[in-house]
Amino acid sequence: MNFYTEDELLSLSGIQHYSFCPRQWALIHVEQQWEENVLTYEGTQMHRRADDPFISETRGDVLITRALPLVSYMLGIYGVADVVEFHAVIDPLEKNKIKLPRHRGWWVPFPVEYKRGKPKADDWDEVQLCAQALALEEMLNVRVEEGALFYGERERRVQVKLTAGLRERVDSLLADMHMLFDQGKTPRAKFAARCNNCSLVDMCLPKMKVDDSANYLEDYLANNSD
Repeated sequence: MNFYTEDELLSLSGIQHYSFCPRQWALIHVEQQWEENVLTYEGTQMHRRADDPFISETRGDVLITRALPLVSYMLGIYGVADVVEFHAVIDPLEKNKIKLPRHRGWWVPFPVEYKRGKPKADDWDEVQLCAQALALEEMLNVRVEEGALFYGERERRVQVKLTAGLRERVDSLLADMHMLFDQGKTPRAKFAARCNNCSLVDMCLPKMKVDDSANYLEDYLANNSD
């Protein structure tokens, strides 16, 4: 099995962007463009509340860690988990368990990803959670069977089973992401309803035809040259 090097690692959070829209992902992660809107701002504020690396607490049989660094050299990703809970093992037959430094007994890792909105019809959030779980599996040498998504708009947690199908989907998305990143390519724009909530809509110009886009760029460069 081939492993990626440090220089080849991609941002783990990018898989959510890519599954939402490959062009959006490329604009952010290949071309390094970004624009804030009210949705991304609210999401950032929620993550700041969750991602406090100095907070670790125990609630009953659950140890809660925040802003846990993640890396997978098999998948070629790095990032930070909002919250990883470690649940104390009660079932003596539990196979997916690990030991934790300075803590007695056995524990099962359980990643929790925070989102500002509400559950979505597509799997954009699930693939990001699954990618986090796969990184945890590589780092801790343990199988992670499930995790959860916490949605701020409804203040509720949704359990997610990390099925074989979801894992295959993550593998496929990441393979495509690495290929496009290596090629330095940005996919062409295709307008869809989701474009209306995208912070990059003014950069992407999804409603503009290819010929119009070329003319727009030519006019922009002419009006902004020295």
